Amino acid sequence: MAERKQRAFSGIQPSGKLHIGNYTGALKQWIETQHSVDGIYCVVDLHALTSTEKTSEKTVVDQSREVAALYLACGLDSNASIVFLQSEVWTHPYLSWVLETQVPLGWLSRMTQFKTKSSERDSIPTGLLTYPLLQASDILLYDADIVPVGDDQKQHIELARDIAQRFNSAYGEIFTLPQPKIGMDGSRIMALDAPTEKMSKSRALLSHGHGIGIVDEPDAIAHTIRRAVTDSGSSVSVESAGPGIRNLLNIYKAFSGETDNELTTRFDGKGYGTLKSDLTDLLVEKLAPIREEYHRVLAEGSFLDEVLSKGKERALQISSEKVALVMESLDISR
Repeated sequence: MAERKQRAFSGIQPSGKLHIGNYTGALKQWIETQHSVDGIYCVVDLHALTSTEKTSEKTVVDQSREVAALYLACGLDSNASIVFLQSEVWTHPYLSWVLETQVPLGWLSRMTQFKTKSSERDSIPTGLLTYPLLQASDILLYDADIVPVGDDQKQHIELARDIAQRFNSAYGEIFTLPQPKIGMDGSRIMALDAPTEKMSKSRALLSHGHGIGIVDEPDAIAHTIRRAVTDSGSSVSVESAGPGIRNLLNIYKAFSGETDNELTTRFDGKGYGTLKSDLTDLLVEKLAPIREEYHRVLAEGSFLDEVLSKGKERALQISSEKVALVMESLDISR
């Protein structure tokens, strides 16, 4: 009997502008492993409801379709992976409520992202606190072995694992214990206007110098890189680069596949202008096919609808079986 492939689950919120950090930290991982794992990739539109920022005039539905189109444009094969919208699969909020009845409040209030985001608001929606439970439900419904995410989500995946262990201890072996799979290249891509801060989807949409969108036009890419913060010197040193130049080098490294030694040969002793020019050329070259395919998928429409409908049915089939098992374990199944 053939050994079961590992199952991967991940998703991205349809808010802000998906940028190159999202690509190298998540999407690139999905594409590279899609034929060696059973991949389930969701547009987590219910999670987007916790955001109070209005970063676009588009509806959540429109933004969700755009994110799904970007999944496909980056190279995700809908025949090899399941692609769907979270809000179209009822099992996600259902299991999230069940987990709310089982998880101690203290587990949620200690989460770093909750502390950070709640400190920035006068009024805190309950969904901001329970957000990690919906995220845990997303993962546990599909017996995901690995969850490809950025480093900022590691604590949430560890919480999902703790929740699974607690539930299994009380009710039997119901859930698989997931492991985070961190995209190292993506975790090192920082904001171009503030290289000690992580690139943000919302700020990338609102500030032209903050980040580079995956489907940005060549002129926009060039403009953002020209404005990128550098260091106090005037020439590149790979070994002793400060945050600004190190960030640009890491972006070049992520998209070229070159090692630090190869970057040293290419850039050491050269001016910042050379690095910015070469990086612009590289990103324009690598992102052009994605941008063209993205616009094609959105324009044709029917293919995207077919992918999402098929993904919805496959996701429902898998996750409803898990919900039935959970209901039975809790003695609420008829």
